[in-house]
This record gives sequence, structure tokens and C-alpha cells, in this order.
Amino acid sequence: MEVLMDVGRFFINPLLYIALLAAILLGYFRVKKERALFRSRIVWGGREFGDLLKDGILFALLFSVLFSGIGLAVPLEWLVALSLVSIAIVISGIYQLASFAYLSVAAIGLGWLLNHYGWTIPFGLFDFGGYAVAWPWIVPVALITGAMVFLEGQLVSRRGNEASSPRTQKTSRGLTAVTYKAKRLWLIPLLLVVPGDLVDSYLPYWPQFPIGESIFSFILFPAVIGFAGKTRRTLPENVYPKQGKSIWLLGLAVIGLALFSYLWEPMALIALAAGAVGRAVISIVAAVNENKGNHAVAPQSSGVMIVDVLADSPAAKMGLVRGEIIRKVNGLKVSNESELYAAIQVNAAHCRLEVLDHNKELRLRQHVIFRHDHYRLGLIVV
Repeated sequence: MEVLMDVGRFFINPLLYIALLAAILLGYFRVKKERALFRSRIVWGGREFGDLLKDGILFALLFSVLFSGIGLAVPLEWLVALSLVSIAIVISGIYQLASFAYLSVAAIGLGWLLNHYGWTIPFGLFDFGGYAVAWPWIVPVALITGAMVFLEGQLVSRRGNEASSPRTQKTSRGLTAVTYKAKRLWLIPLLLVVPGDLVDSYLPYWPQFPIGESIFSFILFPAVIGFAGKTRRTLPENVYPKQGKSIWLLGLAVIGLALFSYLWEPMALIALAAGAVGRAVISIVAAVNENKGNHAVAPQSSGVMIVDVLADSPAAKMGLVRGEIIRKVNGLKVSNESELYAAIQVNAAHCRLEVLDHNKELRLRQHVIFRHDHYRLGLIVV
């Protein structure tokens, strides 16, 4: 019981509550923007909050068992610095910098600067003065960083598309086209091992356990991973699985380099630097690729292009997805939103659509529309 109570002190870390609030605000501002542009929210505003912990909880359990089982001990000071850096990034809203590849290196840099120049940050119960960089804990930090970058890649692959929200944009010809902005925050509770003598100086009542001649403690730490991206030339469902794969492959590379540090310790710093540089390269390449060429979602002469589909709507039940083109409704050709809804009225109770999918193949979809079905079909179109 005492251990459970002490692990429960995880809830005193302000990063936890800042992340919860940030997830709520992400959903609120997304819905507010969607209502302003399209007169309707696309997905309920609590999605970001609901997925904050759920998306990564299985990996959190796996990593906690793995890190603790193989004895990856990290200093408490690094966790304090990591909390400070994470809080600053989450509050700023610059989630492009919230990759664990950046947060981990920034935490090491912050601790080193405080220690090198003799600066301290008062926290009331103690003053945080940083730490000296030492190989015995840099190696575990590099391995943990690689694992978290791998997790980030998995989350981006699976959830990047769902996190994308449409935004309107004027093209060079004055037409209204669409871009998709993705912004998401994930909370990963990790059970980590820290040297007991470090914890004892800050939290004398924290439970400790001996291994040989050394004393260690468990800390449940609320790690965060943030992600932000923008797509224009390519649909999100085609971009983020590939980008996510690049990220998780980078994570595996960081782990591989970190493992070599058991033979040559400086390789741990090389692994961390490679993770940060590699993550930056992935982001830059993605941004450059998406900022050139035509918009993937723009007005089409062949029909009405779908921007997005409202959740639980008739369109969603018909399997319609963004980027598809509606060519005919109830046998009538359509080329804009007005013609689309005029054609629906031909047979408002039973709607039949002819759709051109992403592979340029024609398929038919039909659905009975009831009075309670919102926005008729539940489509957002160009």
C-alpha cells in the first residue's frame, strides 16, 4: 500500500495537468476553427483529450516493464529537466519540437548549462542546479530516447491521419482549396528506475530497494510526445503512414547506436545527436514536399471533391472518405455544393451516389437518409 501511495505521487508532477489542459484546448480550438470554416465540427471536441492516454498506454506498460526489468536507471535531475523542457514546449504550443528526440537532448543541455554556470531554479522544497554529464546514465537515456522515438513513429503512422483537420486556402488562381493540419499530444506514463541516493536528497520518504550495494527507487513519470504537421499536395492518409515509418525506423537506429555505447560510451551521445538531427530532417523533408505542387483537395471539373466526412453521418456509413469525388447524385451530374444538395432533393429519402475513389475507380454508394441525420449526408465539400 505504501508503494502504491508513493507511486501515486506521480500526480504531483505539474506536467501531467498541463498536458491534460493542453489536450482539452487542442480539441476546443480545433472545433472552433472547423465551425468557423465549415459551420460544423467534424469530430467531437473531446477526441484529443480521450486519445491523450489511450493511444500509447500499451506501449507505456511494455516500456515500463522493459526499462525496469533490464535496469535502465536515469538520474532524478534529468527527469526534472525533462519536465521543465516538456512543460515549456507544451505551453508554447510548438508541437513540432515536442518529439522525444528533441526533449531528451534539450533536458541534457539544460542540466549541463545550470551545472556549468552555477545557476539554480528554486522549487520551494529544493533548488535545482542541474547535473554533470556522466556516461553511466547517458547510455540508458539514449536507449529510452530511441524507444520513445520508435513509439512516436507508431503513433504518427496510426493516428496522424485522424489528427488532421481541414483548413481552407486560396490558390494562385483565386480558387478555394484545402490543406490539412495535424496537431496531437500523447501522454506516456513510464515507470522508471532512479538511483536511490538521488531521490533520498529530494524525497526522503520515497520507497527504495537495494540491488547489490546500490539503492534504487521507482518513479512514475508522465512523459509527453507531441506532433504537428501540415499536408497540402498529398492526402494525410497517404503522408503520415510513410512519415511515421521513417520516424520509427529512426528510433530503431538510435537504439542500435546506443547499444554500441556499451562498447564505446561516447556512442550514446552520437545516438542522441543522430536522433535529434534525423527527426529534424524528416520534418524538413516532409514540409518541403508538401509545400510544392498543386493541392490534393481543390475544385474539380469532374465533380464535387470531399474535404471531410462528419462522424456518425450517412456519408460515414456509406464509407465515403476525403479526397474522393462525387460525380453523380441520384443520376444527376454535380459540379458544386449547390448542385449536390439540389440533386439530393430528387430523392431525399434514398440517396444514390456515383463516386470516383483515390484509385480513379468508379463505385456506387447509397443510403437511406432519416430526419435525424445531420447535415443531410454529413459531407464537407470544396
